[in-house]
Amino acid sequence: MIGAAHKQSGFLAALAHRLSGIALAVFLPIHFIALATALDGADALDRFLIVTADPLVKLSELVIVLALATHMMLGLRVLAIEFLDFRERTLTALSTCIILVLGVGLLFLLNAG
Repeated sequence: MIGAAHKQSGFLAALAHRLSGIALAVFLPIHFIALATALDGADALDRFLIVTADPLVKLSELVIVLALATHMMLGLRVLAIEFLDFRERTLTALSTCIILVLGVGLLFLLNAG
């Protein structure tokens, strides 16, 4: 298939960046639906918000927050590679991205309670 390239950390970072972008693209229409229900009045928004109290929806919110943090951090990694000649420190950049993403997820979980 791709050969030895898929074993490199840069390939995994690019894959995670693309997959998190796809997750955000899937989320966007759902977000627009939520905004549209708010325009339909308070009752429609209240009905929509009742659905969001489901534990599965709460879990999907966590996944979206992690996808957003992942996409942002790995996007900053791409900018660092492009503009700062950061290629030889890929593993350090990935470790930093992972730590920051997990920190954002933990903050979200602590605040969501």
